[in-house]
Amino acid sequence: MKHAEGTRRSRGATTVAWIAQGIAAAILGQTLFFKFSAAPESVYIFTKLGAEPWGRIGSGVVELIAVLLLLVPRTAALGGLLAMGVMAGALGSHLTQLGVEIVVNGESDGGLLFGLALVTFVAGGIVAWLRRAQLPIVGARLAARSTAPRAR
Repeated sequence: MKHAEGTRRSRGATTVAWIAQGIAAAILGQTLFFKFSAAPESVYIFTKLGAEPWGRIGSGVVELIAVLLLLVPRTAALGGLLAMGVMAGALGSHLTQLGVEIVVNGESDGGLLFGLALVTFVAGGIVAWLRRAQLPIVGARLAARSTAPRAR
């Protein structure tokens, strides 16, 4: 399949990219409600990180931008990178300050938030890689380098 960027991508790769975009956008979009409604779990997390309320609201805004970028094919690679960046912060917070399992008012999430962050990070990486030709400045070089015939 030929794309505007001049690269060829198989129908399977395009399908995988769309699935990964959907997964990342759905997870990020679903968490926006909790961040913007000041759900107890979100307030707890950002209070423990010393970033309540601005960290919660700010990360929600960045996640909303990532969702919008992921839903538009021309900007999906940037959305994937942005999702990876936000989730790298979330994963780092879990591993250094929060723990894998979040317990609020005696109720555990069983590691769900950590797992969702991990899935979103991987999905964002898949999108960024499969749509790398769309990245500004470096995209054309990355795509050309990965599709160039290799000497054996």
